[in-house]
Amino acid sequence: MKRIFSLLCAALILLTLSACGKAEESAASSSASAVSAFAPAVVEEPEPYVPSGTNPLTGLPMEPEYENLRPVAVMLNNLKAAQPQLGTSLADIIYEVPAEGGITRMMALYQTLEGESVGTLGSIRSSRPYYIELALGHDALYVHAGGSPDAYSDIAAWGVDNMDGVNGGSDAKIFWRDADRRKTMGYEHSMLTSGENILGYLTAGHFRTEHKSNYIYGQKFVEDGTPPNGETAEHVSVKFSQYKTGTFDYDAASGKYLVGQYGKEYVDGNTGEQVGITNLLVLETDISVISGDTYGRLTVKTIGKGDGAYFCGGKSIPIHWSRLGRNSPFVYTTMGNIPLNLGQGNSYVCIISSKTGVMTVS
Repeated sequence: MKRIFSLLCAALILLTLSACGKAEESAASSSASAVSAFAPAVVEEPEPYVPSGTNPLTGLPMEPEYENLRPVAVMLNNLKAAQPQLGTSLADIIYEVPAEGGITRMMALYQTLEGESVGTLGSIRSSRPYYIELALGHDALYVHAGGSPDAYSDIAAWGVDNMDGVNGGSDAKIFWRDADRRKTMGYEHSMLTSGENILGYLTAGHFRTEHKSNYIYGQKFVEDGTPPNGETAEHVSVKFSQYKTGTFDYDAASGKYLVGQYGKEYVDGNTGEQVGITNLLVLETDISVISGDTYGRLTVKTIGKGDGAYFCGGKSIPIHWSRLGRNSPFVYTTMGNIPLNLGQGNSYVCIISSKTGVMTVS
């Protein structure tokens, strides 16, 4: 009898424990459901949009419909009195070359004016033959305000597609004289244009806007263009003449060289920010005064070959440059005659006299 009673008690205890366990599971399940009901859904961040095309002048992504466009080359006044320049921070390539009297001028190259806030550009200045040659090497559409007699002769002889703010026809309407600049800087420093105005003129069908099928720009780019085994080059000074010295100071935080001139930061007047560049190239060549030219205008050798230096990532290496003709782009090679890869980003090309130009590096 005692045995039967003991068995009944054990069975009752097991039933009680089982019921409690199921109740706890049910409560836990209900609690979990309540928590999941109020928990925020996990949302995965979408991948950032990256255009599928590549800018041939920078190696950076761009919309594929812009890849084969002819770039626009804009002549810029670089006198101290004309600062700040406008729109240079968005240029894909800036060429700076001496002009008469020790001054320099710049030519800013833009692969496209579409889909970008290029804004106002200037101040616009006159043309010289060697700037035209540089533009032709990129098959570029050329924007200028006037020119030397030789420049006008070459524009006609070479069939240069150009927009002229001084002696142009309908193209002159894309330029204007800025009233504030006329008052504070003088008439010669007041001519401006804009990405919108240039684009509007081009879309009217005045010029071919895409490269021909046989045009090749072979420059290659890599994500990090820092030269292997390069020498330290965190501070670069390029003396074009007694009048103009450019400085380039490497900023590790941005990975760019910050540009300076006339003892100050080189600032884009549109943004108020200092211009920074990924690739700096200093090319040495023959520069001399044109015999008999009363203004002291120069002839600058841009065709042939010469030496130079390449700077990226705070390092530098010596390089060679070569150019087959005025319709050919520059080709850069290392001292081992290996094609030079630039870093993905914008470039600044200083062309100096192999006899009088001075470059210092530290």
